[in-house]
Parts: sequence; structure tokens; C-alpha cells
Amino acid sequence: MNSKTLLFNLLNFIAKLTGNKNCFIFTVKNRSDMHHSNHRIGFKSKFGAIAALAGSAVGLGNIWKFPYVAGTNGGGAFLLVYIFFTIAIGLPVMLAEFSLGRRSQQNALGTFRVLAPGTKWFLFGLLSIIAATLILSFYGTVSGWTLEYVWLSISNSFHGQSAEDINSIFTNFISHPYKALLWHIGFMFLTGAIIMGGVQKGIERYSKLMMPLLFIIIIALSINSMTLSGSAEGLRFLFFPKLSELTADSILSALGQAFFSLSVGMGILLTYASYIPKNDNLTGISLKVIITDTLVAILAGIAILPAVFSFHIDPQAGPGLVFLTLPKVFQGLPAGEIWAILFFILLTFAALTSAISLLEVPVAYLVEEKKLKRPWATVIATLVITCIGSFNTLSFGPLRHVQIFGMSLFDACDYLCSNILLPLGGILICIFAGWYLDKSILYSEISNNGSLKTRFFRLYTFILKYIAPICIFLILLNVLGII
Repeated sequence: MNSKTLLFNLLNFIAKLTGNKNCFIFTVKNRSDMHHSNHRIGFKSKFGAIAALAGSAVGLGNIWKFPYVAGTNGGGAFLLVYIFFTIAIGLPVMLAEFSLGRRSQQNALGTFRVLAPGTKWFLFGLLSIIAATLILSFYGTVSGWTLEYVWLSISNSFHGQSAEDINSIFTNFISHPYKALLWHIGFMFLTGAIIMGGVQKGIERYSKLMMPLLFIIIIALSINSMTLSGSAEGLRFLFFPKLSELTADSILSALGQAFFSLSVGMGILLTYASYIPKNDNLTGISLKVIITDTLVAILAGIAILPAVFSFHIDPQAGPGLVFLTLPKVFQGLPAGEIWAILFFILLTFAALTSAISLLEVPVAYLVEEKKLKRPWATVIATLVITCIGSFNTLSFGPLRHVQIFGMSLFDACDYLCSNILLPLGGILICIFAGWYLDKSILYSEISNNGSLKTRFFRLYTFILKYIAPICIFLILLNVLGII
């Protein structure tokens, strides 16, 4: 027995003692082993896979952003267009990423090494890893705010505060020299702890726990919101479209919201799809993820907009709606402190399910490409992202005078990722899957080697080749202010 085999056996013995095989699964594999799915730990159950994938899509964007974006773009008319684009554009691109990831059984960079060997396409995989890293660096900042607001709600700190006082609480918190930073570090620690457990005992286990709890909380908030006096006006605003209020900008906003909400173009779906069993129906999973994501966004609108109308607040209040306006709204509700706690716990769960999917992208890369053990890969990736995120967090306080092209560090990072890297990633996915890749590979993955009916495959490939990239390019032009 050579030393390599002895080390492998020792590590597996330790893994069995700790009950965590995932930590050492990649320790001594060579690259040829990595290409075989029977050596790869994947999602254990279909529910776990859907919970994890839906969790990656369901995030702060659904609960924090969707209500105010709908509020500023015509309510019900925006909702109709948003649902249309989610199915017509989001589904084909998501299904393409799922197909690539499951086919390759690799991380975001390894996917293109396997499917496009000897080409420069692996650089796109590297771009996806960079995008996920930078997104989590500023996403972790806002996620840390949700933890602070859970604490403020539990301590009933909003009781008796005026709107100006609540504004001051938020401003003083994000500009504090270290308070927001500590919450950011704490949130990243939670994220890293889940990822360290691996695919089944980390990502899948906690997604199966958090996603049902998220639904229970948001449904409870929605029911409570609908019982408020004057809530009917908010429901009419959300569900009764006024097509006269729908503008070209609203349509592009709906397209952008649908695209960004599904986590396409940042390596998450490529990585997660590599853990999906070969016999699962990718189209069915994609539809379930989209339905879950859209349902959470609609429920968030039901939970927030009726309360906003009940208290005569402008639904176009913007991003401050969650951290500045809603704490005041909760004060006026019966048992308002309980609803405040539930709401900010909901935000934290949504943030955490998305954060673990983002962190898994660089961790999977370090494990599979750099041959690091999962614990070390998780520690390194978490520390790097936390350090970058610390600068973003402090850009509201001690580093607020540091500017990049007239933007704070946080805004510059957000702008680079949201306005450039994500649309670019979506376009490249369409080009690779629609134009470069052999269509038989897509067909094989979508139809499970011909065992499933794929009546709309030609329409699907047409949308992927022509319609989807054009629409995403329009998003890019819109966010850059060109159109």
C-alpha cells in the first residue's frame, strides 16, 4: 500500500467518524475520475434538488426588490410582462445552463473544459466564478443588514419611533465604523458553515429546512396584510393591470427583473446542475424553480403592497421600502413586533439560500480544479469574499469618500456585476448552448437520452439562438443607459 492510498483510507476513516464524507470526496481523484458521475456526490432527493435550486433563485431580489420595482412600473401590468418574460426567456436560458452543468458533471470552469476542450471557452467559466464572487461580496453586505434588523425587531427597537427616527437608525447603522461589518462577517460565517457540510449535508439539508419555513412565513405575512383596512387597494394595484401605464421602460424593467431573478449567467445553475441525478427531468425542475421563484415574488407583493396602501405610503418608495418604510408600518399593526421579526427572518432566509449557492461556485472550482479539500476551499473562498465585501460594507461609513468613476465601492461592484457581468454571462450562455454546442447534447440532456417527449425542442433552440440573446442584449443596453 503506497502513501497516497494510505492517506486516502485514513481520510475516509476520519470522514466516517465525523459523518461528513463530502469533505474528502475529491482528495485524491485524478481528472479522469472527475468526469464520471458515479464518483460525484449529488443531490440525494428530487425535493432537495428543487429546494436548493429554488433557493438560489429566491433571494432578496424577490422580497426586497420586486415589490418596489412593480410599484414603480405599473403594478399588475408589470406583473403580467414579468411572468411572460420569466417563461419565454428565463426558462430557455435556465434549461441551457442545467443541461451544460449536468452533462459535464463539473464546476463552472470545468464545464467548458469538458464540453469545449482545447478552446478559450473556459475563460467564460472563469468569468462566471469571478461574477459569483463579486456578487456575494456586496450581497453579503445587504444580507448583514437583515441580521441587524432581526435583532432590532427582537429587541423592539422600533417601538414609538417616528419615521425620521427609523431613517436615522438605518443611516447610523450602515455608516457605523464596525457594526455593519460585524454583521457582514457573521452572515458570511453562516454561509461558509453550511457550504462546508457539502452538497447533501450542507446545501441540500439546509435548503430543505429553510425553503418550507420561508414559504410558511411569507404566507402568514400575506394573510395578515390582506386583513388590513384599505388593503384591497394594494391588491388591485398588484393584480389588476392598467395597460395604459405600461411603458417601454417598464417592459425592459420586467425583462431585467425576470432575467436577474433566476440566477442565470453567474455559474450557480451550472454548478448546481452538476449535482442533479441523470434520471431527473430538467424541464420539470426548471418549471418548478420558476414557479417557486415567481410565487415568492408575488407573495412578497401581497405581503408588502397592501400594507403600504393601508398606511397611505407611496408604493414607489424604492429600495428604502424594506429598511426605512416597513418598520414604521409594522408599528401600526396588531402584534406588529411579531410580524417585524417574522419579516426580517424571512429576508435572512432568502438571503442565505442565495448566498450559499453563490459561495458554492468558487468552492466547487477550488475543490475540483485546485484539488483542495472542501473545508479548506470553503475557508479560503469565504475569507476572500468576506475581505472584498468588507470594503463594500465600509463604503457607507469610513470608506464613503473612496470613489470609482464617481461611485462608492459598493455601487461600483453592484454596477459591474448587475449591469455588465450578468447580462454578458447570459448572452455567452445563449451563444455557447445555441450556436457552439452540438444540439444532440442539449437534446440528450433535456429528453434524458430520448426517454422524455420534447415536442418543442425546435422552438426551444430557436429562442435560445435568436430571441433570448437579443432580449438580454437589450437589457444590457438599457442598464447601461444606451436605450
